[in-house]
Amino acid sequence: MLRLLRFEQFTYPVCIDDSDAINKLNHFPKEMMFQTFLLDRNNKVLAMGNPIYNPKVAQLYMNIVTGKEAMADTKEASTTATLKASYHDFGSFPHSSPQHTTFTLLNAGHGPLVIQGTATSCGCTTVEYPKEPVQPGDSLQLKVTYRADHPERFNQSVTVYCNAEGSPFRLKISGEAK
Repeated sequence: MLRLLRFEQFTYPVCIDDSDAINKLNHFPKEMMFQTFLLDRNNKVLAMGNPIYNPKVAQLYMNIVTGKEAMADTKEASTTATLKASYHDFGSFPHSSPQHTTFTLLNAGHGPLVIQGTATSCGCTTVEYPKEPVQPGDSLQLKVTYRADHPERFNQSVTVYCNAEGSPFRLKISGEAK
């Protein structure tokens, strides 16, 4: 690989992870769509997803790299929203048992609340939510599921992009899969 990079006069930084340390740190999913990621200086994942297959991911990567706000291309906030809670600790549980929790997002504004997308810090975490707009005074449930591949202590995050002031909202989950 190094010989090919030199031959092609490739001048950009390349990381060849012979020991699979980045994967061990982040537990990347096996799906090809999620094997592209953006790292910070400490090799922590800032964003995950393939910008070739998803234009919103491409815009997110560009916004992070250029220092712009994430999802800066979206319309101005048209409502306000509040989270009932933004953190959940699963405690200890068998690593073979998926863990679920629900976060509630209340539309406290005067316009419909629309979830524009979510991003998770690793492929071991998924989010389900209704795609329909939420009317003022109503709330929606964000169902977060964590699936451990092996025993470990974890701290993961979910970023929720929507058309409300304060967006994106950040949810945190933690626990110990034994």
